[in-house]
Amino acid sequence: MDFGLVAQTNAPSKDVIALAQRAEAAGFTHFWTFDSVVLWQEPFVIYSQILANTSTITVGPMVTNPITRDWTVTASLFATLNEMFGPRTICGIGRGDSALRVTGRTPASLATLGASMKVIKDLVEGRETTVNDRSVRIPWVEPGEFDVWMAAYGPKALDLAGRGADGLIMQLADPFIVGWAIEAVLAAARDEGKDVANYDVCVAAPAYVGSDVAHQRDQVRWFGGMVGNHVADIVERYGADDTIVPPALTDYIKGRKGYDYAHHGKAGNPDAEFVPDEIIDRFCLLGPVAAHRERLRELKEMGVSQFSLYLMHDDPAGTIDAYEKDVIGSL
Repeated sequence: MDFGLVAQTNAPSKDVIALAQRAEAAGFTHFWTFDSVVLWQEPFVIYSQILANTSTITVGPMVTNPITRDWTVTASLFATLNEMFGPRTICGIGRGDSALRVTGRTPASLATLGASMKVIKDLVEGRETTVNDRSVRIPWVEPGEFDVWMAAYGPKALDLAGRGADGLIMQLADPFIVGWAIEAVLAAARDEGKDVANYDVCVAAPAYVGSDVAHQRDQVRWFGGMVGNHVADIVERYGADDTIVPPALTDYIKGRKGYDYAHHGKAGNPDAEFVPDEIIDRFCLLGPVAAHRERLRELKEMGVSQFSLYLMHDDPAGTIDAYEKDVIGSL
């Protein structure tokens, strides 16, 4: 199993670069960042400095979207970084949440997302593609391979992820829900004629190593609120039909009253007070190292190829140290 870190591009950017260097030294293979350029700094500028100051780690957004930037701009950003530093980038992409909603826009449709993934992958891999009914190719890009992983929760999104992406990003670590999602996404990939042995599944969730689980829950409760934004969209689309979406994913948002993106991804987010402890325990990895290993083994056996840690809590350094010493390399 590979391991990644998910960070916010908070100022000063030198601290983000230093965190990526620490991640590489600890054995992490991927360094992901939020991509919400009003709330945080522009990630692609920072990626260039991370890549210049590291040797092996792969960087990318978790996640970008098809609206913030023109698809050709997104493709050129990735292709330029790969030309400068070798093939060390990856595209995590979804419909969009904070990057769009904070400026009054709505998430992209699945049709738009699917079309964008094809254009971005084609261009970064050096192929001609169609943009606005016109054939386009970036002439200086050499043929190569480039992964696009899609973030998804709902049935139609999982179907698109299986058919149109190289991997799935599942932003929670509940084995039951992850298993349901993997089954759906791999079924779609098979229907598309893909070799599912090469299909990646990345689970991303807060991880906090320590003994005070009550404190840890309070520190990462924000994550249940963030996931709730996406779940609310699913409920709006599908209703409460438990034959389509498992209640394990949707029931907990009944107490949700709203969301202020000023607190997005932050410990102590008051808009996450509705999230019960049970959800935190299911969605996140808390407690001593042994508890983390147990959950990670279960996820690995289900087909998860990467676990990426959100470290928006008050002891990120301690958790990185624990994973370096006792988790990475043991699974």
